[in-house]
Amino acid sequence: MSLAAYCVICCRRMGTSTPPPKSSTYWRDINTFSTVDIEDHDCAVWLLLRKSRSDDRAARLQAVQEMSEARHWHDYQYRIIAQACDMRTLTGLARSKDSDLRFFLRPPPLPSLKEDSSTEEELRHLLASLPQTDLDECIQCFTALALSESSQSLAAQKGGLWCFGGNGLPYAESFGEVPSATVEMFCLEALVKHSEIPTHCDKIEANGGLQLLQRLYQLHKDCPKVQRNIMRILGNMALNEHLHSTIVRSGWVSILAEAIKSQHVMEASHAARTLANLDRETVPDKYHDGVYVLHPQYRTSQPIKADVLFIHGLMGAAFKTWRQQDNDQDLTEKVSEDETKYTTCWPKSWLARDCPALRIISVEYDTSLSDWRARCPTERKSIAFRSNELLRKLRAAGVGDRPVVWVSHSMGGLLVKKMLLEASKKPEMNTIINNTRGIIFYSVPHHGSHLAEYSVNIRYLLFPSLEVKELSKDSPALKTLQDDFLEFAKDKNFQVLSFVETLPTYIGSMIKLHVVPLDSADLGLGDLIPVDVNHLNICKPKKKDAFLYQRTLQFIRDALAKDLEN
Repeated sequence: MSLAAYCVICCRRMGTSTPPPKSSTYWRDINTFSTVDIEDHDCAVWLLLRKSRSDDRAARLQAVQEMSEARHWHDYQYRIIAQACDMRTLTGLARSKDSDLRFFLRPPPLPSLKEDSSTEEELRHLLASLPQTDLDECIQCFTALALSESSQSLAAQKGGLWCFGGNGLPYAESFGEVPSATVEMFCLEALVKHSEIPTHCDKIEANGGLQLLQRLYQLHKDCPKVQRNIMRILGNMALNEHLHSTIVRSGWVSILAEAIKSQHVMEASHAARTLANLDRETVPDKYHDGVYVLHPQYRTSQPIKADVLFIHGLMGAAFKTWRQQDNDQDLTEKVSEDETKYTTCWPKSWLARDCPALRIISVEYDTSLSDWRARCPTERKSIAFRSNELLRKLRAAGVGDRPVVWVSHSMGGLLVKKMLLEASKKPEMNTIINNTRGIIFYSVPHHGSHLAEYSVNIRYLLFPSLEVKELSKDSPALKTLQDDFLEFAKDKNFQVLSFVETLPTYIGSMIKLHVVPLDSADLGLGDLIPVDVNHLNICKPKKKDAFLYQRTLQFIRDALAKDLEN
């Protein structure tokens, strides 16, 4: 059947009583419609659909852009696109900032749970169905814990410190009463680890994991921690291109299209990561777990000329570390809806507006103050291990293909130093070194911190973690890192700017500590600027016109001046 005949049938079946005025805009594109009794605005929809399937990539991109810019269509016209577009077009619409959500059909009905079953049990069955051999120690630990624990056994335990990836604040939970969501968190955390293995992603999909995760996502709309881990799993699965069609068919793109428009930076950024991994049409890079693009999160015609990378520190997070300094008021996520008053992520809100030609990436990795009941082998927490892991992920994301400025807080600065030193030893990573233009250090303990010498309130720290021990002032590894990097940075002529706190920080309720004193924050290269804030607030400007942000912005602009001009 010809396209013209198909247009006639569909438009006559779905005709509207008050069609918009006719236009000749699209008639010149195709001659076969010249004698067809059809409304021009309906014809435009089908022409765009045909254009979105063109062999010409530029034509496909233009078609998606024109669809996303549609403002005066009828509901049925959006439904035509939703029902007839291909996977590539649907993903492109989800990644277009102005797309109407009517382009996205509701996800298909979920299969019923088995009789006498629950989502918790189904989740455990899914986890148990995955290969349990030839796993690294970390995945084995998470899996064994998730499969052995139940609501009853957890409730029987008396206290303990449990962290699931760090939400930016140290916390401890006593499991005197344990909801099923807590058990589901154990399973989800294990599934996050399994989803880093491509063959395990295949098993998750084959065993109904996409539908089960969708059910959990809908059940726990008010639990960001659960939704966060579900999105982490989905983002990992989207790294495997052969799974893209099943992810789309399961209805996840409709959920992601709504989530990326969220005012909550964490929800939007997780959705943006997954959609970018699905969008092979415009995104050559792959974003592994913990690598989040803060800008641009949508498709854009703005040329991206440089990268700025944000690396948090001990007990930090990809988003909350970089929030505006908290006010005295009781802040909630709702405040983020009005970014003129408060932003939960200033690189996304402020820097992206001031420097739109930047790709802004924030990195997340798990840290802890305590090794109490630690899940993974300690070597996985070392600066050396983490730097190699992050370096691999960042290279996969295309870091090094453009000029780079690194922005780091606390232990994150040590990771940056170690990554650059490691990259200098690997020929395939040389582009990262050659394209590094500058580094900002916010209270980085180049010469160690007193933190490891203190016993902290038992609520937060029972036994110092390896991360804390590595920050000790007498750490040989820290001294070697400092000496090697200083010589290396001078040789490469890196531009460096350092800030340091002058006020002490309260850790728990018992300890008041100057975490990084001035002498430890002195790299021995570049400017060192003392700021009257504590260690937590050294990377959190009070407002956009505050010195802390304006000096940071000036450094980034100066370091990238030649690159941004081109």
